[in-house]
Amino acid sequence: MRPDEITTAWLSEILGAEVLAAPSERIGDGLVGLNLRLALTYAGDTNVATLPASVVVKLPSLDETSRATGVALRNYEREVKFYDTLASTVDIRVPHCHHAAWDESTGDFVLVLEDMAPAAQGDQVAGCGFEQARTAVVELARLHGPRWDDPSLADHEFLSRRSGPEDVEQLVGLWSMFLPGFLATYEQYLTAPGIALLDRFGPRFASWIEGRSGPASIVHGDYRLDNLLFATAAGGPPVTAVDWQTPGHGSPVGDLAYFCGAGLLPAERQEHEASLIDAYAGALTTYGVEIDRDWLWSQYRREAFAGVVMSVIASQVVGGTARSEAMFAAMASRHVQHCCDLESLDTIG
Repeated sequence: MRPDEITTAWLSEILGAEVLAAPSERIGDGLVGLNLRLALTYAGDTNVATLPASVVVKLPSLDETSRATGVALRNYEREVKFYDTLASTVDIRVPHCHHAAWDESTGDFVLVLEDMAPAAQGDQVAGCGFEQARTAVVELARLHGPRWDDPSLADHEFLSRRSGPEDVEQLVGLWSMFLPGFLATYEQYLTAPGIALLDRFGPRFASWIEGRSGPASIVHGDYRLDNLLFATAAGGPPVTAVDWQTPGHGSPVGDLAYFCGAGLLPAERQEHEASLIDAYAGALTTYGVEIDRDWLWSQYRREAFAGVVMSVIASQVVGGTARSEAMFAAMASRHVQHCCDLESLDTIG
């Protein structure tokens, strides 16, 4: 589905009310998906009290490279199936989904979602402060807690699981393939110790994946500021998580380390890291999940590499823009510094 195929007749069928007009504007900087906000005008005799004044429609990217990535990596399929089957089983705040469809033959999709305005998108490039970070990690526990170590998650085939021999071989191959191109663009943003860390991590990449252990849960897979909407003075929920294109069944601590690694600037992260980890662990107790603090810290150090892997691989498989380069530069430099600060290489056996 393309933007010009969004008609008032189609929207009327989706929303169960006669839509007369739906002018759209592009929002966000989606690299794999296209997000449009539609302001809705209904027929004069429509009771609009229970109808949305606007919605967000999410479509495949118009950039062919990014669209091909979304199809090949099953991003579009996974987002639709998350809203269809899993969103109602967790407590994390997500937009209400009015409509979700995925075409198996083409890999394309469409979502019609609640417009969270006046909530505002976080800024991955600028980073955030402690209070915003604390709100985000407490909300993250509302994703992980309800399905913590739930064996029935294995029944959801669409959830990403990067642990089998073929997965390991594929990821190691992607790392080797994309690292030179990544460095050609992003080496200028890294320190000498950071570049040395990448060189040392490569041969141990497979061991890092294979050595993962501990409880598993639903994970977001890309829990970062650009995918979070925060309340503003005008209103909105404290935080809403969007962009569910990479949901997985894996280490929940990976989401935590990934967010903290690039969400805050390094100095502020170092100052508040322990408090954020404690806030996350405390929020999990609501679900009867008690975590050993030493185990959590060890896993957090190890999972810091998730952000490094995402920076290297994802930066090479989506269309490039000035904003995407700034975003990946911020992510790469902060995630690599995170691993250096935590001496994360020492956690890989």
